[in-house]
Amino acid sequence: MALALPVVGAAPDPTPLPPRDGVVRGACPHDCPDTCAWQVTVENGRATRMSGDAEHPFTRGFLCTKVNRYIERTYHRDRLTTPLRRVGAKGEGKFEPVSWDVALTEIAARLRAIADSVDGPQAILPYSYAGTMGMIQGESMDRRFFHALGASRLLRTICSAAGAAAMQMTVGASIGADAEGIPESDLILIWGSNTLTSNPHLWPFVLRARERGARVIAIDPLKTRTAAQCDEWIAIRPGTDAALALGIMNVLFVEGLEDRDYLDRWTLGADELRARARQYPPERVAAITGIPAERVIGLAREYGRAKAAFIRLNYGLQRHAGGGMAVRTVACLPAVTGHWRRAGGGVQLSTSANFQFDRRALGRPDLGPPAREINMIRLGDALTLADAGTGGPPVKALIVYNSNPAVVAPDRGAVKRGLAREDLLTVVLEQFPTDTTAWADYVLPATTQLEHWDIHLAYGHHYITLNQPAIAPLGEALPNSEIFRRLAKAMGMTDPALADDDLTMIRQALAGAGPKLAGITLESLIETGWARINVPMPYLPFAEGGFPTPSGKCELRSERLAQMGLDPLPTFTPPDEHPDNVPELAARYPLTLISSPAHQFLNSTFVNVDSLRRQAREPECLLHPDDAAPRGIASGMRVLVHNDRGGFLATARVAAEIRPGVAWAPSLWWGRYAIDGRTVNETTSQGETDMGRGPVFYDNLVEVEAVAAVPSDANGIANPATNSIPIATPG
Repeated sequence: MALALPVVGAAPDPTPLPPRDGVVRGACPHDCPDTCAWQVTVENGRATRMSGDAEHPFTRGFLCTKVNRYIERTYHRDRLTTPLRRVGAKGEGKFEPVSWDVALTEIAARLRAIADSVDGPQAILPYSYAGTMGMIQGESMDRRFFHALGASRLLRTICSAAGAAAMQMTVGASIGADAEGIPESDLILIWGSNTLTSNPHLWPFVLRARERGARVIAIDPLKTRTAAQCDEWIAIRPGTDAALALGIMNVLFVEGLEDRDYLDRWTLGADELRARARQYPPERVAAITGIPAERVIGLAREYGRAKAAFIRLNYGLQRHAGGGMAVRTVACLPAVTGHWRRAGGGVQLSTSANFQFDRRALGRPDLGPPAREINMIRLGDALTLADAGTGGPPVKALIVYNSNPAVVAPDRGAVKRGLAREDLLTVVLEQFPTDTTAWADYVLPATTQLEHWDIHLAYGHHYITLNQPAIAPLGEALPNSEIFRRLAKAMGMTDPALADDDLTMIRQALAGAGPKLAGITLESLIETGWARINVPMPYLPFAEGGFPTPSGKCELRSERLAQMGLDPLPTFTPPDEHPDNVPELAARYPLTLISSPAHQFLNSTFVNVDSLRRQAREPECLLHPDDAAPRGIASGMRVLVHNDRGGFLATARVAAEIRPGVAWAPSLWWGRYAIDGRTVNETTSQGETDMGRGPVFYDNLVEVEAVAAVPSDANGIANPATNSIPIATPG
């Protein structure tokens, strides 16, 4: 059921009343390539049922394990429905309810005092990421507010920055092969992607290809749910993906399996790449990756002899110091073999660059002066160093929305020390009491996706989707966009752009969009719910070159990288905490910890949903039997995972589903639900990747040890305040 639109030019009406009952079209807002189109059944003003849109070519009528619980999440008993002001100590999570007028007046006064002080507005820092992927609730009025204020600008790098930079330097943009072409593939490499957990709507296309004879191979240090369903699992050492890709190229060139015509016509630097690949014979690659040389040769032959090989990359393999170069090197493979020529061939990391919204119209960077930039993965430094590590003023105010940094940011100990500062004003826009809200001075209740307007791109397919509010906001909750509108007004900010309503901003984003969105309007989306952007079917972006690079070719050699001081050719950059590079550290912490999301969670979202948390049970640590036995660890034992940065408790699971030398702790548990109040990010660093300034979550050497006992409170719950955990003697 469509909602009636307010008349253009009428008074702003950011949340028109939803219908009393019926079926309302919407979009999943979460950080997932699938961006599902959903339908919400509303009865007597209450959402009673949700389902995937059966007519949507990618959603195909089903929702994932997590989003199937979205109604349970929306009506959760802990849902925040009124503004709150801190009354206890920071970190206690004690608040009193206040009115919106009181909360906004007090926040505005404190922000204005900081902005007018000697430190200036750059002492104010926004902190957000992909709690919603919506263009309106994620990056519109919030950006306008902070730009007009002159606040510090946040580098939003925590997920995809390294991979995005790598694709830009190689193929020119975050553009890749179309997932809907996969049924035409004869070989599919699921490379660093747990598709059944993080991209489940891709899998039906994979199954159609398999029915037609395609082989499906998973390349991953962990035997994920997806790897278990593939025809083969290749267990690679973490952080060595670039070496494997170069080893494949070595065999392709030696055995004449390259597409010389494609290389000559549509690439730059083919001869130099051929010389670089000679440095990575299979024997050397085997020593680096842990994959036998004969399997490197066999994989290269399969890839080179395939007619249309599809590589699905995901972001796990870029969470290392050389993560950007790893993505870049793998992304060169389809150009070497010419797999871009045919449907079902190529590589996909993201499709997002095809969605050409007018982001400048949405965010209005022209509203304020240029300001310093602070990398979000360095939040611990930004809050604890006197100059925020950027040469500017110390951060005096932190405005958090669409994120839970007390859980998701690396080096959690440093982040918490910063959040504990009494002189730091912390305001959090949230739907639930999280680890981060416990440190807030003010908590402002935000709406869920069922309660506001939004518009969504996708980074795993080519459909734009409109979200219409299905129910009225619960309690006094407001959309992010409206909160920033009201805050701007409370601060006396008068630019008309700060009063635009949500529907106006949707129209602005579409009106100035590029040709791939031409003809798609708010009104057309109200009628259909979603639309394929203007790319052909099948979509073969680089079948005849056309790369959006400076040369117009796939840049196997990148002059831009050379100017940045990086190797212009694909190469293998070892992880910062690679055991071979830091032998003294590895002697103390010999296991590499990776921490991809649990099947039931999406980053830290959904952890508070009881049914999903029960499925996930409790924080666990998976070890290979070869690593568990000498440590005296068996499945079900409590273990401490730790390094010099910190540690956390988990329950051991021992199985040959992971490479020896690697541990896996699925993330991201909230501290309040963890065994000892600590999480995997106690152990991660604030280091940055080679390009894109992304995080190095998986450059993380640890030790895992059995513990004798777990200090607990009177109710038998592990004590989150306990930092000293006794270590059991193995055996």
